[in-house]
Amino acid sequence: MRFPPSILEEIRARLPVTAVVGKRVRLIKAGREWKGLSPFNAEKTPSFYVNDQKGFYHCFSSGKHGDIFTFLMEVDGLSFPEAVERLAAEAGVTLPKVSREAAAEEEKRKSLHDVLELAASFFEAALAAREGAKARDYLAGRGLGPDIQRRFRIGYAPADRFALRDHLAANGVPSEMMVEAGLLVTGEDVAVPYDRFRDRVMFPIADVRGRVIAFGGRAMSADVPAKYLNSPETPLFHKGRLLYNHHQARKAAHDRGAVIAVEGYVDVIALSAAGIHHAVAPLGTALTEEQLTLLWRMADEPILCFDGDKAGQRAAFRAIDVALPALQPGKSLRFALLPEGQDPDDLVRSRGPAAMEAVLAQARPLSDMLWARELEAGPLDTPERRAALERRIGEVLGRVRDEVLRRHYRADLMARLGEMAPAGAMPAAAGGRGGSWRGRDGGGQRGYGRAPGHWRGGAGQRGAVASVPKASPLLARHPLFAASAPAVSPREALILMTLLVHPRLLEEHCEAIATLDFSDAQAARFRAALVDAAAEGTSDGAAIVGRLERAGLGPVVEQFRRAVRPGDAWVLESGADLSDVENALRQAIILQRRRRSLHSELKAAERALAQDDSEANLVLLCDLQAQITSLDGAEAEVEAVRTQAGNLVPGRTS
Repeated sequence: MRFPPSILEEIRARLPVTAVVGKRVRLIKAGREWKGLSPFNAEKTPSFYVNDQKGFYHCFSSGKHGDIFTFLMEVDGLSFPEAVERLAAEAGVTLPKVSREAAAEEEKRKSLHDVLELAASFFEAALAAREGAKARDYLAGRGLGPDIQRRFRIGYAPADRFALRDHLAANGVPSEMMVEAGLLVTGEDVAVPYDRFRDRVMFPIADVRGRVIAFGGRAMSADVPAKYLNSPETPLFHKGRLLYNHHQARKAAHDRGAVIAVEGYVDVIALSAAGIHHAVAPLGTALTEEQLTLLWRMADEPILCFDGDKAGQRAAFRAIDVALPALQPGKSLRFALLPEGQDPDDLVRSRGPAAMEAVLAQARPLSDMLWARELEAGPLDTPERRAALERRIGEVLGRVRDEVLRRHYRADLMARLGEMAPAGAMPAAAGGRGGSWRGRDGGGQRGYGRAPGHWRGGAGQRGAVASVPKASPLLARHPLFAASAPAVSPREALILMTLLVHPRLLEEHCEAIATLDFSDAQAARFRAALVDAAAEGTSDGAAIVGRLERAGLGPVVEQFRRAVRPGDAWVLESGADLSDVENALRQAIILQRRRRSLHSELKAAERALAQDDSEANLVLLCDLQAQITSLDGAEAEVEAVRTQAGNLVPGRTS
């Protein structure tokens, strides 16, 4: 073991968490703890807490939690060994020596970094020299001027077969190390190793710490076999585990709360030149699961932006297969498809950054792209073809490992299939028996009907559907109808809409909702806008609504308004008694905390039972499930009483 637990404990003992975190976060005393603004999310109300006695930090806005080592790993992107080495140096702790072989390997890696840095400097100088004139003209034609060239360290590899080799040799670099760094071509049929990159515009590829570890080269001549050429796999470079521009995009992605993955490094550079700095790219390969993990560390819903052609569509479809097994609640993808025949570079040069932002704003969720892909298989005009689609959906969703997420995907896709089916052909996987599946009607409701009617086609066809019985609003929201329930939690909708309609309550309850755990990403954005308004002292409802609309949350507000239960609608009336409204708000906040706490405990109990299927763990799991069911049942009963009582609800006006 390279770092014994005793060494790690000694470092923790010498370095309080506040000493490490305080270099990055301005902390103020808060009782026994310290608090400050989250280093992981932009916020104006502190939700980041540090406790020296317990030796950890916790960020309520992002859910991140850890000690001094994990803090450096999260903030600086260090590996665990790198974090230990840095903190050991600060604490004055001597680390145990590693084996002779490991030390030699580490020294060789450092030497390779030095060699690649020498190569990058050589390519930069060549671009600025007379021999780089053609490459400079090419870059100017792509709109990449000197500033952006310096930012990305773009260079030029001369056409001479031995230009780089001779330069490195003159600096004392042995040819064996040039080969290991991927800079020379060698082999049994190669008498004299020669430069891998010749007559190419060179794009250095850096690791997360900004160190050059490889190169990509764009050919200046049209008659070469490969237009783009990357370094081979080396001890430093594993292309499936890296993202181009990761080191520069991390902060911009953090500030924007979003990251864009495009197909090539020229696209990344063009977007950065246009002011869109939170873009990265896979390195000449289809997206890998390791790269997807890197993207999710930067944003919960990365946008994959593909060229507007068949190849771009196929790349998007392949990305779906990579993502499905790794999906988690709150971690997904969106897809932005460019106009036919254009890539990001073309679009920003021809129509400007606003056109690119418009494409990104229309990015489609993964569920939409998955549905579109399955529809590509062919027409659905016969029962057999629709049955084949249903089977394919079942097989695809079997790859989703998370059970809860898999259930929600199945409900969504089966509902879409139900909209396309003729009367009486309700997909079995959607649940329910008998009657004809009507799909969504004009009001967005789903239900069953006995009366016949035309089916609704997938190309915008509309048939006359006979009037049929529908589930009541209360029944439609019951957990048994989870597939039909709105995505927005009615309780979360009630909390946020109450504060929007009655902004006088916002200041007093701002801290409570700032630390509240919301299940929906849109709810978190809604909450953030309310907290920002409170931090600025804004208490005018119209001004807050304007802020939400400018943030693109206008449709979200309407969606949340509709999600409030009928029995709670009185809270959103302007004439409602404010003290009754505040009591309802407090109750909703308490229930939200209780339910989220129960779900966290339930997940822990499920893990404990998986590891030890003892009777005690089973009893605990059943008890937590019963508490959640009881909580849901109590809310449903209150909802029924309020819905039936109508005007008798306190604070409701006639």
